[in-house]
Amino acid sequence: MARHYGLDWLRVGAFALLILYHVALVFVPWPYHVKTADPADWIAIPMMAINAWRLILLFVVSGYASRTLLAKGGGVGAFVRSRSARLLIPLLFGIVVIVPVQPWIELAGQHRYAGGFWSFYLHDYFGFWSIDGIILPNWQHLWFVMYLWLYTMLIAIVGAALRGRSLQGVFDRLFGGVWLWIWPSLWLIAVSAWLFPGGRETHALVDDWLAHASYFPAFLFGFAFAGSEKGFASVARIWPWAAGVAVLAYATVVGIEVAWPVDVVPPYPFGLIFSAARGVQGWSAIVALIGIADRYWNRDTPWRATLTEAVFPFYIIHQTIIVAGEWVLLPWHLSAVVEFAILVVATVIGCWAFYAVGREVGWLRPLIGLRKRGPVHPPRTATLATEER
Repeated sequence: MARHYGLDWLRVGAFALLILYHVALVFVPWPYHVKTADPADWIAIPMMAINAWRLILLFVVSGYASRTLLAKGGGVGAFVRSRSARLLIPLLFGIVVIVPVQPWIELAGQHRYAGGFWSFYLHDYFGFWSIDGIILPNWQHLWFVMYLWLYTMLIAIVGAALRGRSLQGVFDRLFGGVWLWIWPSLWLIAVSAWLFPGGRETHALVDDWLAHASYFPAFLFGFAFAGSEKGFASVARIWPWAAGVAVLAYATVVGIEVAWPVDVVPPYPFGLIFSAARGVQGWSAIVALIGIADRYWNRDTPWRATLTEAVFPFYIIHQTIIVAGEWVLLPWHLSAVVEFAILVVATVIGCWAFYAVGREVGWLRPLIGLRKRGPVHPPRTATLATEER
């Protein structure tokens, strides 16, 4: 299966937006590990432009990438071993080394925890208990890695059970044409407005049915979409319409958010409309973004391979830099604009340093999610995307 450069760029862009989103969480009155002195309600408006689809998109492109990795050969067993090493080793490293400062800062800043960091790390972090509702030890933002590993293993089990038989034809029939846009939109509406109205994700794996209902189908879609010529053809036709609908749905979400503050539940039927609009906005934006990536971004550049490789190390370290950075900035009482600018610059520099150093040290590479012997980038070939048509 050939590489789709547009999907590579979409993955890079999705993670870049995720980093900016996590920086913005410092300044919006939503729960987060550390908050600026004066959060602003209006920041929620631009953030709502992406929070309906940002994580779903990551699972779609991760499913797509998993299909291309499985198609390289070696069988299901080799695929399981490879993905387990690339995901579980960084996850364990992150839990032990990267994450601990985050719950300490949250406890010290929001729960009056009196101990210093090293006291917390040596005596409390590995206690396998909960302090003021914060479970320790914790994977924090690395929940995504655990969920991705779980979904990958489920795909592998199904692949082994099928014994070489393919369900690609079933996907192409069910998601042919406009149904590629309609069925997932209806499912997301059902999840947010009917199955789990007002629900919140826990990221605790075993009780997080809202997240699984949203992200596992997205992962399955990306996995199947990777082998679907009809799917790419359908996206090429409908993505401009999906983009327009995404904008209209976002306008509906913003209208309801402005009418009722963040801590007020909208009365019936506006809460239901809000949930439905988010579902439509989320999947419509994803269809539009895949179409844009297919039409305009499916080309290689000298930076693509490096950025594609750097994405996972950036993800591993970025939130620790953001949380620790804001913790350092708080006593200075800077303006929100200055704080935001410093956090963005510090996060980019810190992430790049983490990746640049880690990729050069052989024993560090597996710990930050890289191959042991350096990047392996497929040669430029035709893809299922626009340049083939």
